[in-house]
Amino acid sequence: MLKTFRGGIHPKDSKTLTSNCPIEIAPIPQKVIIPLRQHIGAMATPVVKRGDIVKKGQLIAQNQGFVSSNIHTSICGIVVDICDYNHGTFGKCLSVIIESNGEDEWCEGIPLERDMSALSGKDIVKIVQSLGIVGLGGATFPTHVKLQPGEVKLDTLILNGSECEPYLTADYRIMLEWAEKVAEGMKLTMKILNVKKGYIGIEDNKPEAVVEMKEAIENICKADGLNIEVVALPTKYPQGAEKMLIKVLTGREVPSGGLPTDVKVVVQNVGTVVAIYDAVAKGIPLVERVVTISGGAIKEPKNMLLRVGTTFADAVNYCGGLTSEPKKIVMGGPMMGFAQYTLDIPIAKGTSGILALTEKEVNSGTVYPCIRCGRCLEACPMGLVPSMFANLADKDAFLEAKEDYNLLDCVECGSCSYVCPSKRKIVQAVRYNKLQCVSAANKK
Repeated sequence: MLKTFRGGIHPKDSKTLTSNCPIEIAPIPQKVIIPLRQHIGAMATPVVKRGDIVKKGQLIAQNQGFVSSNIHTSICGIVVDICDYNHGTFGKCLSVIIESNGEDEWCEGIPLERDMSALSGKDIVKIVQSLGIVGLGGATFPTHVKLQPGEVKLDTLILNGSECEPYLTADYRIMLEWAEKVAEGMKLTMKILNVKKGYIGIEDNKPEAVVEMKEAIENICKADGLNIEVVALPTKYPQGAEKMLIKVLTGREVPSGGLPTDVKVVVQNVGTVVAIYDAVAKGIPLVERVVTISGGAIKEPKNMLLRVGTTFADAVNYCGGLTSEPKKIVMGGPMMGFAQYTLDIPIAKGTSGILALTEKEVNSGTVYPCIRCGRCLEACPMGLVPSMFANLADKDAFLEAKEDYNLLDCVECGSCSYVCPSKRKIVQAVRYNKLQCVSAANKK
């Protein structure tokens, strides 16, 4: 019997638009806009200036502190400006704008051939940190931070291959096409963390990925004596949330306000361990990623390997453009992504998808008062009372939401908003409450 978790929903997945589309390498964009905030933590500081000539992979912004990340250029060209520019999450962000010179040459020393067997766990962490690897599942947590849990003795690594968001198939194609890289990246990550047990969780609507990963992992386990299981999980949203994966695969429950390391576990996305492998084996910084471009308004939906800094407009044009004016443009998936008002937004390290949705695909309508039906309670995988977050946001009672209703345990999966017959904007209310809590804390 397949394992599962409480609550959750079953939205139409709409993955057939791109699930059979192999990863396509995008052309070199004429211009990239590279945000200096592409990770949780302190924004990177530019180390280039206007007029500088740069080569692909060159460091252009230095991390600021432990929870921060280096940023490298994804193209060769000239730095034409460093200014505030549109950002998919923060509205505006200081960005380095580079115009391509048509060349595609790596900067000196990249790529390289490295004897990975001679590297210690600490060596690998330094490489990951210097080459700007962050989580590619959406949270963009600097990976070197996750790989250094301090005094905590870990025993398990979980790879997230669920990709439970509708429309998105980038991770699915990674597992099909780059299974060996995923396996090697997992081996490196287990070496860093000094753990012998690993799981790869994949939803059972991706049977081909399960087969590919089992074969790749079997070869690694035989050669290196690791204990790694590839587990098919029931297709249910949000299966890919860290706390859900940990509960389902290990039976452990992350405590309220806690982290996976509190139960001796680290969770990484399959794309992240591929980036770790490329960084360690070849010295390649994180300057490109696989992105799903999909939705009813896209002429030719695709999975594309895009340079960081490529605009949404360029990405959409690589897919034949729009067939109609989209009702909504989303960065990421439709459940946890962020709506955009323009296509003049750059791809960042955490951009997993670009969706151009038609009116039929958008769950919109008139917002009505809560009818106390309890559907949001049934759907919430964290066992919270989502309707109260919206009620308290209306009253600016954010501290009550935090202290009495465990606001910070909400993973913002959107299941509550999806099932609400009154179409209340519950996730927006949660985000508003959290921002108010941060603002209040900063004033103290």
